[in-house]
Amino acid sequence: MALTLTVLGTASPHPQPDRPCSGYLLRGSGAEVWVDAGPGTFAELQRHTDPTRLTAIWISHLHADHSTDLLSAVYAFAFGGLTPPTPIPVYAPADCPGRLAGFLGRPDVAFLRGILDFRPLYDGHTARHGELLLTARAVVHDTEAYGLRAECAGSVLAYSGDSGPCAALTELARDADLFLCEADIDAHREGEQVHLTPEDAGTTARAAGAGELLVTHVGPTLTPESATARAAAAFGGPTATAREGDLRRA
Repeated sequence: MALTLTVLGTASPHPQPDRPCSGYLLRGSGAEVWVDAGPGTFAELQRHTDPTRLTAIWISHLHADHSTDLLSAVYAFAFGGLTPPTPIPVYAPADCPGRLAGFLGRPDVAFLRGILDFRPLYDGHTARHGELLLTARAVVHDTEAYGLRAECAGSVLAYSGDSGPCAALTELARDADLFLCEADIDAHREGEQVHLTPEDAGTTARAAGAGELLVTHVGPTLTPESATARAAAAFGGPTATAREGDLRRA
């Protein structure tokens, strides 16, 4: 089965009516992976699958707009009658379980072990579920952050997470059929490159030889339409705006 991507949320830096923060459902080879858990995305996830069927959860970094709906999942799995048959692997930065435990006022993460199986990400981390291969690359941000390369049955999807311009992001997206990429900011502040402008997204897609660019995580200084138009001009290839509910094939 080829890779498919369902868009659950795209907003930055906070959820908006009918627009949750970053979150996606990745499917391939029978696997179902919730990629980033921005606020509002757990509800959207339930429109498209039973969360107890998730093969894995993959979190690019621990900023609130990418990770805090893990709390919703914990409550659903622990108290809401949606307990998974076995603990779901969670690929995330190493601090993730401790942050969840701290928020819930627990002294350690032992209470999570029956529902979630935390596996720390690192640069070059790989995980295979059937024919679906997930590879993480460390990218430039103001916290530990990773981009994702997913490969299945000859199809490749790359996801930037949150990233400034960097060689690792270009390599991550090399020859990807679909490059899901943030375009958060209108322009870089002096000395700061922790997000991408639309031009950065388009230039990275062009340098990587990506087949299609899907623009997401557009911040409040831009509109999704203007960001996509600017990214398309820099890319010179097929470019679209990620919209909640979209289903895309890589």
